[in-house]
Amino acid sequence: MASGFGCATEYLNSMGDVWDYLSSGYALLIYALIIIVLVGLLIASVLIADNKSKIIIDKNPNAPQERDALDGKDKPDDTDKKSKDERAAKPKKSKNSAPEKANNGERFPTLIKIDREKEKYERSDYDESITLKTLCENLRNYAANQKLYYDIEDIRRFIAGLSVSHIMILQGMSGTGKTSLAYVFGKYLDNPSTVIPVQPMWKERTDLLGYYNEFTKQFNETPLLEKMYEANYGKDIYVTVLDEMNIARVEYYFAEFLSMLEIPDAEKRYLTVVSNQWEKDPKLLKEGMIKLPDNMWFIGTANNDDSTFAISDKVYDRAMVMNLDNKAEPFIAAKERTVHITAERFNAMATAARKEYRMTKRNERRLEMLDKYMIEHFHVTFGNRIMTQIRKYIPVYVACGGDELNALDDILSKKVLRKIETQNPIYVKNAAEGFCRYLDDLFGDDKMPLCKQLMRRFEKNI
Repeated sequence: MASGFGCATEYLNSMGDVWDYLSSGYALLIYALIIIVLVGLLIASVLIADNKSKIIIDKNPNAPQERDALDGKDKPDDTDKKSKDERAAKPKKSKNSAPEKANNGERFPTLIKIDREKEKYERSDYDESITLKTLCENLRNYAANQKLYYDIEDIRRFIAGLSVSHIMILQGMSGTGKTSLAYVFGKYLDNPSTVIPVQPMWKERTDLLGYYNEFTKQFNETPLLEKMYEANYGKDIYVTVLDEMNIARVEYYFAEFLSMLEIPDAEKRYLTVVSNQWEKDPKLLKEGMIKLPDNMWFIGTANNDDSTFAISDKVYDRAMVMNLDNKAEPFIAAKERTVHITAERFNAMATAARKEYRMTKRNERRLEMLDKYMIEHFHVTFGNRIMTQIRKYIPVYVACGGDELNALDDILSKKVLRKIETQNPIYVKNAAEGFCRYLDDLFGDDKMPLCKQLMRRFEKNI
């Protein structure tokens, strides 16, 4: 034990000697020298870094004053003055010059590729002999060959609706073939439809057309933008399917398209893509705008459930509407090939049908009487737009092989009676049966089944 105590005492004594040495005047002098050296090194590094920055500035042609200071000159000599004048004479670069150089001046690579391959979109092998009736029958058979079955009445409504408006809404129960009908129509025309799944967060035009990416210095081209650009080179009928169009608010993301399609002159329908123009932008972009092609139709599919928005009157009034609530029975169809027709030929067939199958004077008078009845009992009127649509729709439907009263029943149920649904529910319920009797008196018993069915559904739901 005594031995251990002695060792501890010896250790403490040695530690005391070390401390005495570290705190001696000689040690403090060493500490001061070390600090002075470190401070000197720090000052030297700062001076070296500052000298390097001056050299970099000297290499910059836009900093003559710093260069003179390094050279020990008070004033720039004639050479410096000349170089400065030359720099001032050079034109300034535009804001877009850097990205143009970075991307070789091409921010729309896909559209420029279409420019280079434009000949493949300018076909000449078109069928000029087909009729509207044949078009409907052959389309139905072609769809059946793809295991897609539709009633001939639905095909007639589809074709007649496309002749009235470039916007069509296919609505009804899920699984009745809404998207398939629009898709197979494109296949039948040998020009596949572009299917665009609408996203819930869509709110503006850029969601459909794309946007300029400031980071990549390129435009994010969407499938719709590409097809619109391609359609401006071609003559074919182009079909764009807005799948589940009312999963977002249609009047938000599609607003500018709705406005453009209202302009009578198709040559003045231009949508803004970018706010400026580069030298190497695609040929068909006019000051950053693209023409909304007159040979493109927009077909939207709509479901009515808790996950979707109600389609506004603004959209319904401008579009043609088609209900697909039932599946057709399978049938054996003749084999049909694809057909090539131009949008101009389709429009010409519709124009000819309106001359040949103009709505009868008798049904014109019936419409006037029905309009007065609707105003008196429901405060709803047809309006000029709806009357124009009725007069365009019925003759084409008849040319497709349909009956005039069936066409009138169909369009009235979708364009006029739909407005009654927003009326006072108790009043609509009480007036529904009287309205059905009036239709029988005006058009004949059992002649307007769709209108009466819709009114009785309103009555039942209330």
